[in-house]
Amino acid sequence: MLQNLSRTFLRRQYAKAAAQIKTKEIESSHSKPLISCRRTQFNLLQHERADAKFGTLPLCSKGWLHHKSKGDHFTLNASITSAQLKAEMKSLSDFLATSEIQMHPQLLENLQQELGIKQLTGIQAQAMPIVDGSFHTLIAAETGCGKTLAYLLPVLNKRLKDKSPESGERHFNTPSVLILTPGRELATQIAQVARKLCANTELKVKALLGGNTKQLMLNPQFEEVDILVATLGAISKLVTTGIYHMEQVRHVVLDEADTLLDDSFTEKLTYFMRRFPFHRNHVQDARIVGTQLLLASATMPTNTREILQRVIDVETIREVVSPHLHHLMAHVTQKFLRMSKSDRPANLLTLVKQDLAKHRPLIVFSNKSATSDYVSIFLNNSGVNCLNLNGDMLMKIRLGRFEEFQRGQCDVLSTTDVGSRGLDTTRARHVLNFDFPLHISDYIHRCGRIGRVGSSEKTLVTNFISSRREIDVVQRIEHAARTGGLLPNVNANIKNIINKRIMADMKEAGVPMPQEEAF
Repeated sequence: MLQNLSRTFLRRQYAKAAAQIKTKEIESSHSKPLISCRRTQFNLLQHERADAKFGTLPLCSKGWLHHKSKGDHFTLNASITSAQLKAEMKSLSDFLATSEIQMHPQLLENLQQELGIKQLTGIQAQAMPIVDGSFHTLIAAETGCGKTLAYLLPVLNKRLKDKSPESGERHFNTPSVLILTPGRELATQIAQVARKLCANTELKVKALLGGNTKQLMLNPQFEEVDILVATLGAISKLVTTGIYHMEQVRHVVLDEADTLLDDSFTEKLTYFMRRFPFHRNHVQDARIVGTQLLLASATMPTNTREILQRVIDVETIREVVSPHLHHLMAHVTQKFLRMSKSDRPANLLTLVKQDLAKHRPLIVFSNKSATSDYVSIFLNNSGVNCLNLNGDMLMKIRLGRFEEFQRGQCDVLSTTDVGSRGLDTTRARHVLNFDFPLHISDYIHRCGRIGRVGSSEKTLVTNFISSRREIDVVQRIEHAARTGGLLPNVNANIKNIINKRIMADMKEAGVPMPQEEAF
């Protein structure tokens, strides 16, 4: 027994000595490590990155399945600054001087005066000429890099040029541009940007949201509209009933395309999209007019081509892909804290109060609406003014919640993944995952609410890690951080993932598989 104790003592002394050597190496390097851990032997410097398969690298989170790991933590430190990101941007005047795009004078003025845009991101400079050339285009790039403007500017520019008194009679509820989004808040936001860009022009912008579709069907509004931003459910019903007409649509945009291509939307989306003559877009005859398809997203499901093949020849789609796609955001610090579920509320309150003392707005994410409600009630009862936003809320209650946060009426927003897709939260400085997302695509979108274009302050993501499934996702993220590689299994088709997991569990348990109906 004494021999075993002496061995244990020697192991501890060796581990302590190794940690001290590691700490001295870090201090002597005069640079912050890429990964800082509570147990410093797991710290990682830039030159120590390795190309290794999952399971072969020592991970700080490897021992987190043990109950004694509670209290452990590690941090992915920001390796570049927002200033460095801005330095990579291109001057708007230089871009226009070197490209073939002839920007409409009023659109250019609105871009600079209304939105304050003087520079373009790399993805904008790369995508705009392709969209302007009327090619079907897929824009796949990291969150916060300005994908909305990348498609919106050239599309609006083309509509302004085609807008003339000789262009024919205008019909009510007959748009020429249709922008589809998965969420109401995103539809509202895109419409606001489009209105600013269309100020003092003849283009009319309208947002069509779900939640009051029956009322619109019973008491429809008829008006001139050029750019229609709509949720899929609302527009499909109003087109079916003949209130809106799609025959003059020349540009169809799927914003947050990964979510719209999820299995929960696929059948309705493909049925709706078949009405547009995408195939005519490449016919070299001025008399034959087709519709341009544009897709924008920060993550793409693996079956994207398979789904799109039902409505378009995918070989005609030009792809604009960022080199940072499916990588961790290098300019955002990300902390991972191992704790029990019972410790989460107290830690949440502490961090929220620290942020409020520093006047740092934050967004708290939960996986379910019930948890989002709990977080909001808990914080408000603890003296913290907190807004709640989730998909189970009534439309009249939910409407305007995000705008209240954006206007600074409240500095704390509790939400689900409803608030993670595409929303431009330049005010936010901190994202706190009260529930850690169970899919890497959701983690990417949540992190993307901070560190966006136009935000120059330091930003932070804090993650509470409690369950076995959460630890599994964290280990994959940590492995990607240590190797500098792509994040694995970035698939936004969540419904498909869940169905596959259920089928696998049924097979393992010996439950008979459901048979497809014969026709």
